[in-house]
Amino acid sequence: MSQVTIKPTSEDRDDLALLETAAREAGAIALGYFKADPQVWTKGNSSPVTEADLAVDKYLHKTLMARRPDYGWLSEESEDDKSRLQKDRIFVIDPIDGTRAFIDAGTEWTISLAVVERGRPVAAALFAPVRDEMYCAHLNGGATLNGETLVCPDRKKLQGARAAGPGSAIRKGPLARAGVECHDYIRSLAYRIVMITTGALDLALAREHANDWDLAAADLIVEEAKGQLRDKNGSHLLYNQPQTRHASLYAANAHLGELVQPMMARLSFPVRR
Repeated sequence: MSQVTIKPTSEDRDDLALLETAAREAGAIALGYFKADPQVWTKGNSSPVTEADLAVDKYLHKTLMARRPDYGWLSEESEDDKSRLQKDRIFVIDPIDGTRAFIDAGTEWTISLAVVERGRPVAAALFAPVRDEMYCAHLNGGATLNGETLVCPDRKKLQGARAAGPGSAIRKGPLARAGVECHDYIRSLAYRIVMITTGALDLALAREHANDWDLAAADLIVEEAKGQLRDKNGSHLLYNQPQTRHASLYAANAHLGELVQPMMARLSFPVRR
């Protein structure tokens, strides 16, 4: 049986153009607070939020919803409006992914924007303003970094592979015995995941309870670059569900993914309290 090729849609392309423009503008807003001692609060889950996160969230909500008023909205820094569950398409937004890096004047924080349809991302823009790196993808349209096509490197062995994520999962247990090397910790989960598309990393890991807004944009970028983001059971992630949190997960090319997935249950991930 011949394989059916699904062509990119103009709607997805238009949404990507909207996301890319908004991500650049949001990055400019965030840079106005960067290294400027922004006000910081602690949220109920003990994670920090800054006035930059809130300013970017406000800009993105106003800009994106003005252009797509029939879309739903899910953002880390907005109250969860459950009407999103009845929407065909929704925006999934992390105004600043890697807020701790932002506060500490790190360079890996990102603006993470995605459009999700029927549980899966169809357009995505992930912008690292300090590094001036714009990752983009739309469904069946490939992935790019600053306009250049992205394809995950075709590494086939874990020996010498570079991994980032919780150190306890990498430095001991089956990955360590397989010869995987532990890279420096990347505080933006979205950026950690897309690093596999450039070969800066071969494997990215995350413990349980990452949220839709951490993952949706990076997921599409990795998939369109011929990689994979999967949960511990090897399943695709579903977004815009009543529960936005996910199980522990990994991102890698297909060859390494086949080797890592059976190990996931035996990795020593830290437990979230």
